[in-house]
Amino acid sequence: MTDKIVVISTCANVEEAESIARALLAKRLAACVNIIPGVRSMYCWKDAVEDASEILILIKSSRAKFDELRLELEKMHSYEVPEVIALAIVDGAGPYLDWLDRGLSRGQE
Repeated sequence: MTDKIVVISTCANVEEAESIARALLAKRLAACVNIIPGVRSMYCWKDAVEDASEILILIKSSRAKFDELRLELEKMHSYEVPEVIALAIVDGAGPYLDWLDRGLSRGQE
């Protein structure tokens, strides 16, 4: 088991996703953020079934940075209740995990 995580969230539009990604990267709360447009989400909200187009973001970080990452994401997000789910990275390629460490501690290579 590693200390690395992938945090999943959705955004209302590409501009919001990019803004969140840039802020998390600048603060070294993420080493990489994938922005995936064209996600269709269906969910229950306030006694109604919603059907929305969203942007999925996958944020690569570490468990130690999760609380600060979550607070930053919630502060910047337009949703009343943003999705913030952390999944453990059980294992991975050594060079990639090392690269994540470097990206979370100083500049990217």
